[in-house]
Amino acid sequence: MKVHPYFLSGTFLVGFCTIYSLAGVGKIQAQEATNVVPPEPGNAISNSPGQTSDSRFQSPSPDTPQPPGINAANIPDGPPAAPSEPTPAVSQAVDHVEPGDWVAYGHDATGQKYSPLKQITTENVTRLQKAFVYHTGSLPRPGQQNKWAAETTPIKVGDGLYMCSAMNDMMKLDPATGKELWRYQAGVKYESIPYTAACKGVVYYTSSTIPQGQPCHNRILEGTLDMRLIEVDADSGKLCDGFGYHGQVNLMKGMGYSVPGYVSVTSPPPIVNGAIIANHEVLDGQRRWAPSGVIRGYDAETGRFLWAWDVKKPNNHGEPLEGQYYSRGTPNSWSIMTGDNELGQVYIPMGSAAADYYSAMRSPEENAVSTSIVALDVKTGTPRWVFQTVHKDVWDYDIGSQPIMIDLRQGDHTVPAIFIPGKRGQNFIVDRRTGKPLSRVVERPVPTDTDVPGDERSPTQPYSPDVPAFEVTRDLKETDMWGMSPIDQLYCRLKFRQAHYEGEFTPPQIHKPYIEYPGYDGGSDWGSIAYDSTTGILVGNWNNTPMYDQVITRKKANELGLMAVDNPNYRPDPSASEGNGPQADTPVGISVSPFLNKYTGMMCNAPPYGMLTAVDMHSRKVLWQVPFGSARANGPWGLATHLPLTIGVPLNGGPIITAGGLIFVASTTDNLIHAYNLKTGKEIWNDVLPGGGQATPMTYEYNGNQYVAIMAGGHHFMQTPVSDDLVVYALPH
Repeated sequence: MKVHPYFLSGTFLVGFCTIYSLAGVGKIQAQEATNVVPPEPGNAISNSPGQTSDSRFQSPSPDTPQPPGINAANIPDGPPAAPSEPTPAVSQAVDHVEPGDWVAYGHDATGQKYSPLKQITTENVTRLQKAFVYHTGSLPRPGQQNKWAAETTPIKVGDGLYMCSAMNDMMKLDPATGKELWRYQAGVKYESIPYTAACKGVVYYTSSTIPQGQPCHNRILEGTLDMRLIEVDADSGKLCDGFGYHGQVNLMKGMGYSVPGYVSVTSPPPIVNGAIIANHEVLDGQRRWAPSGVIRGYDAETGRFLWAWDVKKPNNHGEPLEGQYYSRGTPNSWSIMTGDNELGQVYIPMGSAAADYYSAMRSPEENAVSTSIVALDVKTGTPRWVFQTVHKDVWDYDIGSQPIMIDLRQGDHTVPAIFIPGKRGQNFIVDRRTGKPLSRVVERPVPTDTDVPGDERSPTQPYSPDVPAFEVTRDLKETDMWGMSPIDQLYCRLKFRQAHYEGEFTPPQIHKPYIEYPGYDGGSDWGSIAYDSTTGILVGNWNNTPMYDQVITRKKANELGLMAVDNPNYRPDPSASEGNGPQADTPVGISVSPFLNKYTGMMCNAPPYGMLTAVDMHSRKVLWQVPFGSARANGPWGLATHLPLTIGVPLNGGPIITAGGLIFVASTTDNLIHAYNLKTGKEIWNDVLPGGGQATPMTYEYNGNQYVAIMAGGHHFMQTPVSDDLVVYALPH
């Protein structure tokens, strides 16, 4: 999921059978700001108290000289920009791919998370045992607040299992024993952690210019929390000297003012036809003129800058001149992108412009691409098409899921398609050549009544009625309110009555709280889905949780002491209320929280809160749908019930599918890894992990044996145990 100042966690017990609990945790932490952020040129900011400015901090003139970005570990900008196209890629991005390898975050370039391995089957999966446990060494140190959530999926190529730690150290392991063969220490500092220390994965690349057998013919690439691209030799772990500045590229060039932890790379940057595509997250809820969400391309061989896609400067694909910078506050992409070598484009899952819950100051260019999939030409950075899933998003429905490439059967032929899961639970399918829908998309009227001054809502929103949605129910009712006792239920019913609610897309309100359902973590998030192209079965695990929000005036935000992380007066306050965002440079702040019973910490809506669904993409029908996750490690007031009752719990991470007829998935707050029968939806195996399994597993073959690996790093804001353990399973030899 995206970085937020809170998250849902816990699970539940009903009466003597199932008690459910949900709790929000975590506080935004950041290094004290040493620089400030200028307003966007051409957009005047009122200085009237209680209006658009923070009365304790005035942004400097837009003409203020811009210092170099400060996040990128003090490395120079690297080689000069190259006007030419990227070095042509080899026909196959990885040397000697074996059928049992897992060569990319989503198994391969498609992102389908499907493996043809079938040594482990529905008949023998119960015999799985731990083959080894590897410790990354990345954990909070004494005195450091726990901000860890590794979210790592390793890759396996040839004789190496490659991965990154939560703090961006890279390693090569022996796939059979877990012995560390090399480690590259990235040197990322604690101050550079945004809301979460996470590295979802690394990228393997085979050079088209360096001969086989020479250093850096095969390379491992990562993006870092402190905004670097780093390439090392796959065999030795040593920096590739010919890449960037002695192996590193500074991603803060052209970004302007920032502070450590404000912008970070947490997802693996794909390499498409020789071009590295770099995106980054921008910390939510801070200010309208946050650092840019620019997408950039770099030559995979040399690290040379190739192009930029700056939303507000669509015809300028170069780097900013001295004293200039990329457009501030533009929509950013923080999750996993998908590269299409055949069509020469990359599919970008986009968020909204800065100040997620206020849209009145957004430009038409920003509104056109927010919460969309954008297909960029990897040679030029020019958009080829845009498909939008939410219009004028003020619900934080940014696309967290990796878009999945599938070949969709349409009558007697197949069409190259993109499957787009979303936080709303709506799933869309478009032609990846054109972006045109391959199933009906209907614009339905939605509520528009808001009392937020000047912030008009879109009268319609897109729906995909012919593709099964990930949803339990579309609208909440007062009778849906729930509790472990009649008093608890009464409290939640009163809370429901006190809120403004008109169904999905209820507009933000100032005069009273409003309910957002699905919540911003509803539907499918960064774990995305898995797809078996041999059967046409698609599997997704997803959340069913509402939020309880309220827009607050600038005066109220000031009274609460809300400040952006780059404000010179900002101080982290672990005791501060969670879910409050300053949204500086706008007239309003925001308060966002799970819809909870404040006494027990339980959700006010009835369970299940986590689901697992299988869809037949040939018939477009749901094959089965089951609650996902047990109450064993959860309970009211944060107490574990130790009851193995499957009731459906909040989750974070994705599934994989194997040819052995299995779904492997962790992600739940019960600290288990699970195996499900793909055909029936029956859980047939699980094992207790040493930490929370908030990551996507993978599987690989080595020396004739199939292994299943899961990073059990836990998640600070899901309140699951944090560890540094990569756990790998295999059948007894």
